[in-house]
Amino acid sequence: MIDVDAAPTGYRESSADGPVAVLLHGLGGTRTAWRPQFEGLSGLRRLIAWDAPGYGVSERISEPTFGAWAAAAEALIETVSPGQPVDLVGMSFGGMIAQNVAARRPDLVRTLTLLCTSPKFGLDGTDPDEWRARRLAGLEEFGSPGAAAPVILASLAGPNAQHVVPEAVEAMQRVRMEGLMDALTTITSHDTRAILPTIFAPTLVVVGADDDETPPTYAQAIADLVPGARLVVIPGAGHLLNLEAPEALNTAIADHWEQS
Repeated sequence: MIDVDAAPTGYRESSADGPVAVLLHGLGGTRTAWRPQFEGLSGLRRLIAWDAPGYGVSERISEPTFGAWAAAAEALIETVSPGQPVDLVGMSFGGMIAQNVAARRPDLVRTLTLLCTSPKFGLDGTDPDEWRARRLAGLEEFGSPGAAAPVILASLAGPNAQHVVPEAVEAMQRVRMEGLMDALTTITSHDTRAILPTIFAPTLVVVGADDDETPPTYAQAIADLVPGARLVVIPGAGHLLNLEAPEALNTAIADHWEQS
């Protein structure tokens, strides 16, 4: 693995040559959150895992809108894979960004893989203002994303996966407060239901059966809206899916890439 501290967007890449896959982490992740995928998939693709704007070493987003987050991802894709579409993988908040990229710039996306994400914030009726207020109160109590990480991430892991929390905490400790604040402002505006039917890249939607943050019903809603999308539900896994069930997830992703 090679860490590239570039401006405006830093990233981690595998040393393999060949087709490129770009990995977009979740709200509490950074480029280090994808270790099992670098171990299991780097023989198939040159993996690029970004630090989202305002996260890790990356410059802050220009404005807290999904258009701005998507534009940053598109610029990175054009930098690391000029003239060639990539296999785009998005986790949770990163999956929301990936949906926007695939709809806006189909020329950049060969395949789309969406992990533990949603077609709309609050699809189950969650009030966005109350949700954001709870998150902000927790951050104020702990003082920083890194300090809050053990509590937040423990609540997201599946019932038998507390052993993965320390690794997830390590990634979240690289999250800067301003980047997380921008993401919290942006995420509550998420609603891609109108644009999902315009995505024609081969799409795989994966979710953990025990994910309470973005449950299987959310994944099913995405799969129902994207033409030809396939849904995979992984038993025994929660919202930290890529750490909790890496072998099952890596197999699903590799099969998707090979069949597309």
